[in-house]
Amino acid sequence: MDISTLYPSQCYLGESPMWHSYRKSCLWVDISNNLLFELNWETQKIQIWHTLQKPSLVIEAEDDSVLLAVKSSLLLFNLKTNAQQKLVDIEKDITANRCNDGACDSRGRLWIGTMAIDCKSNSGSLYRVGHGMEVKRMINNLTIPNGLVWSLANERMYFIDSPTQCVKSYLFNKATGEIYFEKIAVHIPAEMGMPDGMTIDADGKLWVALWGGGAVCRYDPVNGALLDLVAIPAVNITSCQFVGENLDRLMVTSAREGMSDEQLLQFPESGNVFIINDLPASGVKANKITS
Repeated sequence: MDISTLYPSQCYLGESPMWHSYRKSCLWVDISNNLLFELNWETQKIQIWHTLQKPSLVIEAEDDSVLLAVKSSLLLFNLKTNAQQKLVDIEKDITANRCNDGACDSRGRLWIGTMAIDCKSNSGSLYRVGHGMEVKRMINNLTIPNGLVWSLANERMYFIDSPTQCVKSYLFNKATGEIYFEKIAVHIPAEMGMPDGMTIDADGKLWVALWGGGAVCRYDPVNGALLDLVAIPAVNITSCQFVGENLDRLMVTSAREGMSDEQLLQFPESGNVFIINDLPASGVKANKITS
């Protein structure tokens, strides 16, 4: 597979890559530096916004808008007018925590994890935000809630709490939004790195970014088998998402956080955003937030 640099963003903590189908652009955030990036797919023009608080998640909404998670709030942000509207707070009273990764299910409900800013164990939770912005805790005692996707038939939810070194499978009721733990679908050996962000392809296989592992791996969630490993010229790989009008490229974010001076010299592209071509599969259209 062919790998190249999509944009030399040099993020300290790059995260949440996404394809905005209406604007035909790629977006991502740098959590630590309070930045939101947008790269136009056709013109390659970059636009960067400074946010007041740590942005951890960006999801397509209607037209020019995105849902943006910042620290303990969810905002609706218009990329064209810069107008923003606060939607709801998440753990506003737990000042030591912040929002992290998340995704929308097929009914347009948002699922978002929280974690301690200092990564204290068992301090986070996974929440489901309904159409009326009602917030319900679905899983507690999490440490670094990350990758979150649904099976192609929407019968299962796959979820990563990074320090557990695994992808868990939950039976998912798409009508009610309830989940029931089924099994550990994939186990990642610690020597390969720690699982971080995740996406799913049109064949139902999982693509998992490996923090500290310098790679993105493709797994079969039915039997847990490792199908492909794509090395990335960075150490801390944070997430991945299919992009492009045919969703046939894989966009990969990375981070410089936690790297020594020697590692940075060895991997100077750490923190950049990469693109992988010639993939064995294409992606599926991401769900939008709906009100």
